[in-house]
Amino acid sequence: MPDVTARGVRFHVQALGPPDPGRPVVVFLHGLVLDNLSSFYYTIAGPVADAGAHAVLYDLRGHGRSEATPDGYGADDAVADLFGILDALGHHRVHLVANSFGGVVALKAALARPDRIAGMVLIEAYGPGEDAGWAEGLLNTLTTSALGLEYDRLADQLLAAGWRKTGRQVAAADALINRTTLLDDLARTEPVRPAELAAVRCPVLAVYGQHSDVAEAGRLLLRTVPGCTLHVMAGHAHTVLREGTAELLEVMLPWLAHHAGTRVPVTAAGGAR
Repeated sequence: MPDVTARGVRFHVQALGPPDPGRPVVVFLHGLVLDNLSSFYYTIAGPVADAGAHAVLYDLRGHGRSEATPDGYGADDAVADLFGILDALGHHRVHLVANSFGGVVALKAALARPDRIAGMVLIEAYGPGEDAGWAEGLLNTLTTSALGLEYDRLADQLLAAGWRKTGRQVAAADALINRTTLLDDLARTEPVRPAELAAVRCPVLAVYGQHSDVAEAGRLLLRTVPGCTLHVMAGHAHTVLREGTAELLEVMLPWLAHHAGTRVPVTAAGGAR
């Protein structure tokens, strides 16, 4: 199922594990701009599927191999895209695994349709916040990147030097940041405030790096979401998905086994844990 059309937009979708009615469906939501479904495909999606889940990965609008549109990049649009894709695939109730910006999408989805979100694993998730400054650091980073890409013509330089894959990725990032409403849409996206977080009824596993610039979001989730478990990864910052994959799996696979009904991981000695 390489492509699915939802809300008039073509999305690139990949699935791991057969769509058996007895398998829980776990949907992966990636981060922004230089991210796409491959960040999950080559790290944690395979082990989750091996544990007995039907893993669904897709590129957000304008990312990876999904269609780029001129606008529609706010979190509410991403939530509508998510449910449109799930409807097209015939999946009603799912668990979400979300990284970075995917976290605010997951939280808003759980609040919008609690009947459809059975649980969430939030990895370095943006979104939880007390005020509208929740995305200031993210926007500053993206704005700086936009100016650099526009001024330096980095994509052209990489392509000319023979770095074709990297050049294409940078060109796509340039187009996304500089030729869509992405930055404006993000600036208008409201945080998920404590009162809303308290209304989240599904179980949540929040994983943050010890030195992450959004670590306070994890502490806020722990204080306000009734069914939240927080795991802090020592020595890590925002890149726990890529750099702390083994520890992340050690935490999330037992959590999914308990809450989603996947198989309990087996240790090297042969015993369940």
